[in-house]
Amino acid sequence: MSVKRRNPRPLTSARLEELALAYVARFATTQAKLRAYLQRKLRERGWEDEGTPPIDDLVSRYAELGYIDDEAWARMKAGSLMRRGYGRRRVAEALGHAGIEEDVREDLRASEGDQRSAALIMARRRRFGPFAVQPVDRPAREKHLAAMLRAGHPLDIARRIVDATDPDETEEWVESAFGDE
Repeated sequence: MSVKRRNPRPLTSARLEELALAYVARFATTQAKLRAYLQRKLRERGWEDEGTPPIDDLVSRYAELGYIDDEAWARMKAGSLMRRGYGRRRVAEALGHAGIEEDVREDLRASEGDQRSAALIMARRRRFGPFAVQPVDRPAREKHLAAMLRAGHPLDIARRIVDATDPDETEEWVESAFGDE
């Protein structure tokens, strides 16, 4: 026996606002992500009211009210990715994909010390360089280096971490970058 699925009712201004409010209440989000969510809901359900759906007005109003703060979201996301061991390039890509404007991304660029620290976190987690369990041959070294580059780390930092042999010396190198700032 099959159950016939009820088609959702087309959206009105009031229903669109309810969806938007529920979304921002549930998720930390950006203006671009809220806009994309509402546009997807409109494609799925249709529009019942006259005129065009007030998506841009709704998103702008929620930003003015403080329900959406792109800069705070970007700070949170960038910090989270850096603590997980991702590099500056990968963080910038994630922020760009979320619709964060270039000037905000530029303001949140990681310092040299933060970049080194993120690379060290990744090396510890993935057992690269001085944290390797077994001696690393050339193909393994190249794989480690490629993984660091895919994670968004600059080549010079990735090489320094992957080629390091002493964990304490590597940690001192990371700490030295914070002294230079």
